[in-house]
Amino acid sequence: MASVHVDGEEDYEESEATDHTDVTEETDTTQFDKKSEGKKKTKGRGFKEQGNIDSRYQGRSGRFSGVDASKVKNGNLQSVEGWILFIRGIHEEAQEEDVYDLFADYGEIKQLHLNLDRRTGYVKGYSLIEYEKFEEAESAVKALNGTELLEREIQVEFAFKPPTKKK
Repeated sequence: MASVHVDGEEDYEESEATDHTDVTEETDTTQFDKKSEGKKKTKGRGFKEQGNIDSRYQGRSGRFSGVDASKVKNGNLQSVEGWILFIRGIHEEAQEEDVYDLFADYGEIKQLHLNLDRRTGYVKGYSLIEYEKFEEAESAVKALNGTELLEREIQVEFAFKPPTKKK
C-alpha cells in the first residue's frame, strides 16, 4: 500500500490495485436473447404442467346452472334458502330491532342484514330480510312498501327477479 498525502489533511492508505479509471462494463446480450427465444414466460400463478390441472375446471367453462322454474312465483325468484326482500331508504340511525319489529308482524324472519358504513358506523340505508315462505314475504312487500320507519319512507321489494329474455 502506498501512503498518499493530501494538502492540509492527514495521510491515508491507498491500495495499489485500485484503478481510478472510469470504465463502463458492457454485457453481451446475445446469449440471453438466444435462451429466451423458444421459451414462453411462465412466471406467476397458473403455469403448472397440464397433468396437475384440477379436474374441477376441465370442460366446464361457460356453462352455468339456469333458473329453476319451480322457484319463481309471481315474477319473483327464490334464493337458495328462502325469499329475500330488499329494503331501501332506511334511516341512518335505525337499529336492527327497529327493522325486525316492523317486519316480524308478517312472518318469521330467518335472517336480517342491516349493513353499517365502516367509516361512520351508521346504517348504509338498506337492509336484506329473508323469509322462509313466499306468502309471508309477499304480504310484507304489499303492506310495508311506501310506509315510514323512523320518519323516513322505505321501499320494499323482492331482491331477486328472474332474468328477462333478450329481444
